[in-house]
Amino acid sequence: MTGDPADLANLRDIVMPVTIPWWPLAPGIWILLAGLLAAAIVASLRAFRHYQANAYRREAIRELDGLTDMTGVMPLLKRAAMAAYGRENVASLSGDAFLGFLDRTGRTSVFTSGPARLLPGLAYSTGAGPTSGDLDRAVADARRWLRKHRARDG
Repeated sequence: MTGDPADLANLRDIVMPVTIPWWPLAPGIWILLAGLLAAAIVASLRAFRHYQANAYRREAIRELDGLTDMTGVMPLLKRAAMAAYGRENVASLSGDAFLGFLDRTGRTSVFTSGPARLLPGLAYSTGAGPTSGDLDRAVADARRWLRKHRARDG
């Protein structure tokens, strides 16, 4: 070796550091993965619980779609309301009080002022009833309430 630092004979190859292996994972990665797994499990359980809690909605909408007689709309809404809000809060309501309840829980006014206000009297009417357009809108309002109302726990 000569004393000249610029001499090419004195140069050595660059020593590359050892590559960091992917496995085994660092402890921080394990903690992150465990947290993500826990969050996914919690989210899945909440989604499943929400799905189960809304089974009455899906069943009521299915029944509403299958109704051939419009007199069945109010009993259907009553059953759905009892499932969502409890028998003690809904069972005693009828007529205008029940329509007001539907408006409050659905955040709307279609049941007390729209065509849906005619639904309670359908079972007892003998004369000229509401038009088919009014009935279609009333059923659409009932379907909207079934989809959009907020249950007491949700």
